[in-house]
This record gives sequence, C-alpha cells and structure tokens, in this order.
Amino acid sequence: MTENEISYKVIGVAIGIHKSIGPGLLESAYENALAHDLKELGFEVRQQVPMPFIYKEVKQEVGYRIDLLVNNKLIIEIKAVEILAPVHYAQLLTYLKLSGLKLGLLINFNSKILKDNIHRVVNNL
Repeated sequence: MTENEISYKVIGVAIGIHKSIGPGLLESAYENALAHDLKELGFEVRQQVPMPFIYKEVKQEVGYRIDLLVNNKLIIEIKAVEILAPVHYAQLLTYLKLSGLKLGLLINFNSKILKDNIHRVVNNL
C-alpha cells in the first residue's frame, strides 16, 4: 500500500472518530482512538516512536517522539489546539526529513469540521 493510499484510509478513520467524539479532548485520547481503529483495520501502528536527533554523526536521544507511525510509511502528528502554528508544520517536516519518510499528516482534532484541519506534509514524495 502506498503512502497516499494509507493516508486516504487514515483520513477517513480520523473523520469517523471526530464525528463520534468531537473536539475538546487531549491529544492522547485522539492518538489512542486513532491507533486502535487503524489496528482494527489491519494497519501496523506504532505510538510515541522515539525520533533520535543526529548531529555531526552523533546520535542524540533528546526526547522527540512521533505520535503515530503507520506501516512504517506515514507519520501522523496529532494536535488538539485552537490554531495550528507554523512550528507544527515545521515539526512534522523535520520528522519526515530525519526519518527519511515521504508523507505525514498533521491532524488538529480541536476543530468544528475536521477535514479543514487535516494537512498533508510531504518530503520528496
């Protein structure tokens, strides 16, 4: 399954979760719900995946974590904030570059209509 095919399914699941429980919860609640539903559909989902920072060929464990990694191809960064800031997009793009992956989804569940707050971030896709 390609990155685009995975992201299409993930978006559908995320919208279903949002319709079911709505905005106003913590990011961790949405993360766990999304991981659960994706696993039920047969996806390989890893949560809070450590993202090392490598500087001048020295690997440094500085506490960066990918919210969800789906099928080792798609990074999902989950937010539950009033407004997404430019740093949120930059964070996801940096994770893509550090991991060598090509596609990420930035999903802000704190919104009235979720489809308006799902953003694709690409790295040489």
